[in-house]
Amino acid sequence: MNDYKAPLKDMKFLIDSGSSENTEVMAAVLDEAARFVESVVAPANGPGDRLGCRFESGDVYLPQPTRDAFKQYVAGGWVGISLPEQFGGQGLPDSVASKVSEMLTSTNNALCMIPALTMSACKALLSFGSDELKNTYLPKLVSGTWTGTMCLTEPHCGSDLGLIKARAQRSEGDRFLISGTKIFISAGEHDGSENIIHLVLARIQGAPDGIRGLSLFLVPKYLEPLDECPQRNPVHCIGIEEKMGIHANPTCTMSFESAEGYLVGKENEGIKAMFKMMNEMRLGTALQGVGLSEHSFQKSYHYATERRQGQALDRSKRSSQSADALINHADIKRMLLTQKAFAEGGRAFCHFCAELIDRERFANDTDTDQEATLLLGLLTPIAKAFLTETGLESATNAIQVYGGHGYIKENEVEQLYRDGRIATLYEGTTGIQALDLLGRKVLGDQAKALLLFTKKIHKLCNSILDDSSSSKELVSLAEAMAPYSKEWPQLAQQVGMKALQDHDEVGAAAYDFLMYSGYVTLGYFWLYSALKAYQQSSELDSQLVASKLKTANFYVARLLPRTSTHRTSLLSGKANLDSLGEDEWILS
Repeated sequence: MNDYKAPLKDMKFLIDSGSSENTEVMAAVLDEAARFVESVVAPANGPGDRLGCRFESGDVYLPQPTRDAFKQYVAGGWVGISLPEQFGGQGLPDSVASKVSEMLTSTNNALCMIPALTMSACKALLSFGSDELKNTYLPKLVSGTWTGTMCLTEPHCGSDLGLIKARAQRSEGDRFLISGTKIFISAGEHDGSENIIHLVLARIQGAPDGIRGLSLFLVPKYLEPLDECPQRNPVHCIGIEEKMGIHANPTCTMSFESAEGYLVGKENEGIKAMFKMMNEMRLGTALQGVGLSEHSFQKSYHYATERRQGQALDRSKRSSQSADALINHADIKRMLLTQKAFAEGGRAFCHFCAELIDRERFANDTDTDQEATLLLGLLTPIAKAFLTETGLESATNAIQVYGGHGYIKENEVEQLYRDGRIATLYEGTTGIQALDLLGRKVLGDQAKALLLFTKKIHKLCNSILDDSSSSKELVSLAEAMAPYSKEWPQLAQQVGMKALQDHDEVGAAAYDFLMYSGYVTLGYFWLYSALKAYQQSSELDSQLVASKLKTANFYVARLLPRTSTHRTSLLSGKANLDSLGEDEWILS
């Protein structure tokens, strides 16, 4: 059984060397994170999955291996890696923290959700919480001593948050009493932390209907001050879900019974604060997709080099043995290269998004980085949806490489698929992300952000095509990518024109528009990576340079052409979706 190894060489390749001192510090952090994840987090994954969580009389117990690994993660100070030093964090850039997160999610999807939600809760409090809430709750959340949750979904509504029924009644001072039921709450109750801090969307009595009337509240499991006999807030887990995967993370149904809570941000502006948390989680989920592709690739590669089946069709690659290694078969190489292209291209994509977050974070208060904000808004739904869809494809390919041995638990590739399947669903399904991208982020702002990004594609291609020193390989890649800088916004305009007559045309085109956007975006990052590898070839490992150029060529030749199918589909319009009448859906 081959163990996961953090892809440190590729991660360090992505870190810009603005300062040799900073680069060395970042590299040291990644080295230590890799050691910890490989030796502590990864070994807990399989046992945690097999044991699962226990629900007993309102209490939830994590599998012991998961609980122990999380405790060590907290003790190592990893939860607050990118959070402010003022509250006990390390204050490192997101461009480093995101790679630590990728390692964690690559090796243990169930465990990674606990600190991920906690960190997102911290980001929401940092942006919208009062000084009193920050000083009271952030130090313990940043340290990981307490954990956080995000409570949106209710039994009657999923992504349609305007239907939320949870209510908030004013109490004494700045306190409210929160009542209602929330479902699908990851780590809503467990024994891995001393306190659990819920961020809950609810409606204050008399507030407007729909999302305009929602407010965000902080509702702790135990009320302050915590002494020898802490006072339990009336918020309880009334059950956990039996799920397809992520068995080591409890998915809870939570009952709030006039539980004491505190307003986060302004009344009736809860959706704004919650989206701060949700956007953090959407980018975190994108990393799950990258981690799924990476781990699937590693498992597949090692199996393909060890397992012997059939003789290679290429006689020059045949061995003297009765069967050759799987990696000598063309279709196996196709699947391995697809996984590798999605993993490394997705990592470059997420690194860029992390750099945008850093630009926003470190910009002067009077001079916010508007370009970073626009690009991040555009790229977030693409990253979340596309990278989780491709991660799932990578997991499917892992099972395919293993053949029948991939369908049994012994080899642990079926768990990759089971655990990864949720990533395309939570924080908004692929369809929800597609509507957000096309409806709000492209048509909603007259393609301002899209044109900003396609301009980057245009400039990158021209920088290669106009440079006489560019290699033939780079020129070929740039020539393949160049047309997309014009075609992508033109497609948006065509859909927009149809939508003026029928808004449903947006819904009909959204999924294919998102997938088209994803393939083009990843193409840009592969071209960028190939150029960077070529330009720094004298400083980099020769194998890394060759790998980047050859994988970029594979992506452009084999995967980028998928845009053609999505382009044809999105332009076909809604008529083919409405073709069946009510009595023509023959079910029996």
